[in-house]
Amino acid sequence: MSTAAARITHLVGGSPWEGASERTGDVYNPATGAVTGHVDLASAGLVNEVVAAAAAAWPVWANTSLAKRTQVLFAFRQLLDERKHEIAALITAEHGKVLDDALGEVSRGLEVAEFACGIPHLLKGGFSENASTNVDVFSIRQPLGVVGVISPFNFPAMVPLWFIPVAIACGNAVILKPSEKDPSAAVAVARLWTEAGLPDGIMNVVHGDKEAVDALLTNPEVKAVSFVGSTPIARYVYETGTANGKRVQALGGAKNHMLVLPDADLDLAADAAVNAGFGSAGERCMAISALVAVDGIADELVSKITDRMRKLRTGDGTRGCDMGPLVTAAHRDKVSGYVEAGAAEGATVVVDGRDGEFDGGSDGFWLGPTLLDNVTPGMSVYRDEIFGPVLSVVRVPSYEEGVRLINANPYGNGTAIFTNDGGAARRFQHEVEVGMVGVNVPIPVPVSYYSFGGWKNSLFGDTHAHGTEGVHFFTRGKVVTSRWLDPSHGGLNLGFPRND
Repeated sequence: MSTAAARITHLVGGSPWEGASERTGDVYNPATGAVTGHVDLASAGLVNEVVAAAAAAWPVWANTSLAKRTQVLFAFRQLLDERKHEIAALITAEHGKVLDDALGEVSRGLEVAEFACGIPHLLKGGFSENASTNVDVFSIRQPLGVVGVISPFNFPAMVPLWFIPVAIACGNAVILKPSEKDPSAAVAVARLWTEAGLPDGIMNVVHGDKEAVDALLTNPEVKAVSFVGSTPIARYVYETGTANGKRVQALGGAKNHMLVLPDADLDLAADAAVNAGFGSAGERCMAISALVAVDGIADELVSKITDRMRKLRTGDGTRGCDMGPLVTAAHRDKVSGYVEAGAAEGATVVVDGRDGEFDGGSDGFWLGPTLLDNVTPGMSVYRDEIFGPVLSVVRVPSYEEGVRLINANPYGNGTAIFTNDGGAARRFQHEVEVGMVGVNVPIPVPVSYYSFGGWKNSLFGDTHAHGTEGVHFFTRGKVVTSRWLDPSHGGLNLGFPRND
């Protein structure tokens, strides 16, 4: 017997919206292909009403003492920890990633909530005595007001949690526009704020598409916007938001490379390539999608990766599988099209994820791990961000050619090098034009107190848009995480390792 699809609606002032929506979108269980929910899509008028309500509620929260704000933060952190398994189940049900991966996502978001609990120390101002003759200078930090978060489908809980705890801790009111593909986890997290004692109107959720996004970007009461998604939309969000006087941080797409030198531990490199290429079905902004192998080790490395891929089980994320389905049928078909195009352009299809058996519903959005060899920079599988379980092997003759290839790519989100040569690793850190670098780690995502963000077309704007009024000193820094080889390493984990 089929179950009726649930209504998923906006969260306004701490309560579900009671209006009637003129437009809705379908939400699926990717492992079965069944429609499990209908999400209300907000009009521009509704978004503006929610913004007005948040703007009216904000002054009370902004004037709430840091001691009381911190109590709410600690209560939220406790509730999030207690409910993390429930939220992970919602992620798996609508996104498709396996439960362990979903739980890891919530745990990474929890780290930011814990970081925000220390906000009284972080909001301290400064004082300079006698900065000029008999002139003292004070600096203070104040909340911005109403801020917006536009988050992607691939991390429906973690990405909102990158921004919201800090924004609220600083005294702002938040309007979250989650992805309409998998909105339930974001709503569940938002409802915890009310339980934690946050005043009504400070945490709001509106669902929608471009109409809702444009309303947030143009409403003068919204002072800052954070976005994570594709590069074309990130550019649009940045340009539109800044044209309307807002602070904007817009994280775009990626084409993350992993350079493997001849002296690398190839077992470690193969494990890393499989974990980082196929975890969450490749739907991570930090996924490895281009493996750059220096000639001489390419054949052996491809063989080791292939052996590991043959052992992976793709299926329903609740059944203990290694990899789940893609988020929608349309996205699955798009990724499959890239595999077909790669083969037509001359790439060697070593492992074809379009074929095989899947442990899930016959109508699920399935595509297994796929490995393409002999990929060249002119192919679409190399040029584009595929955002699926497709790993492309590009062969180069030397370290120098590998670095040149990475730097020529328009994206600069993350990269990694696998080597036993400390000098090569240090040289690589300085030579690659990328924001996050892993050494024997398949691209690390920084913990909460480091700035996450890439270079070039992977980031537009300010990486600290949701803080407070004050002076910012901008530098183009890198986050480098290294792991030197340990003979006890081994095993595959397509879940959510802390440094992947």
